[in-house]
Amino acid sequence: MPPMQLVDLDALDLNSLQLGPDEIRAVNPHRHEMELLTGIIRFAPEEGFIVGELQLAEDAFWVRGHIPGRPIFPGVLMVEAAAQLCSYYWRATFDQPDRFFGFGGIRDTRFRGTVTPGERLIIAGKVVNLRPRRAIFDTQGFVDGTMVFESQIIGMPV
Repeated sequence: MPPMQLVDLDALDLNSLQLGPDEIRAVNPHRHEMELLTGIIRFAPEEGFIVGELQLAEDAFWVRGHIPGRPIFPGVLMVEAAAQLCSYYWRATFDQPDRFFGFGGIRDTRFRGTVTPGERLIIAGKVVNLRPRRAIFDTQGFVDGTMVFESQIIGMPV
């Protein structure tokens, strides 16, 4: 049985972006195929959470080779997308323009469903511990209201 949602997604307007790709690029260094956020729905540092989205393209770089005939978004990329969401939160909180939020570890990762080309992955991140030298976020991903993954992201400035 999946855990409780970190953020009440029903209380958010999931069809309205607070921040688009250009605003994300101004904070996160990821580019080209490795840009795994298409928007941020809600950035609420006063409440300790962030919600973003990834609209999966029909012709994404992984589609051709990750299960030909039945493409499935790789789980490691789900976790990377969640880490990029956490990276945005961390970088927007701590002014360290020459550093980015790199992986320090992941814990308790569970995949609960598949994500396929054309679907929209909603990612929620909730602060567990936030410091300039290390941060921990609980994250969850959803497609059509169903949780497809959960993971704890540990990051540090690199």
